Amino acid sequence: MNLRHANAADVPALVDLSRASFTDAFGHLYDLCDLAAFLDVHRAPEKFAADIASPDASVMLAEEGDELIGYCVAFFGESFEGRPEPQPSNPCMLSQLYCAHEATGRGIGAAFMEVVIAEARERGCDAIQLSVYSENFGAQRFYERYGFTKVANIDFWVGNHRDDEFLLERRL
Repeated sequence: MNLRHANAADVPALVDLSRASFTDAFGHLYDLCDLAAFLDVHRAPEKFAADIASPDASVMLAEEGDELIGYCVAFFGESFEGRPEPQPSNPCMLSQLYCAHEATGRGIGAAFMEVVIAEARERGCDAIQLSVYSENFGAQRFYERYGFTKVANIDFWVGNHRDDEFLLERRL
């Protein structure tokens, strides 16, 4: 497995993987119109292109040969809404960490976590935040292994559908 930062040429494959991995994991929860609205906004080519170009974002890819098997998006200096006081002064927001369905369990998430933690420290972040679906117990256990703890309940919107999510945080 090879990890690297994304570039503009990666956008089409990244959009395809992001839409497929979200749909594989959570698509069964949503009305098709809500899912399409979410994907059109949050997994759009323009959004990924802007994130890749931003100095305050890190878009990483996991590849096996020529195949894209995972991706991760982190934002530096941004925080999730809903965090009770005290707020971190320089947070890292781990926005997305997904892998292809057939690549689950191969250590992709662990590899991304190590890179995100290292990059957050390099940038002087004092915490890493992420949200996780309240019923995604496997992901919750994964993040707990990396020292994340629940700090708040938050809402996550997919179109007009509201999910109960947990805001997790790891202090650095």
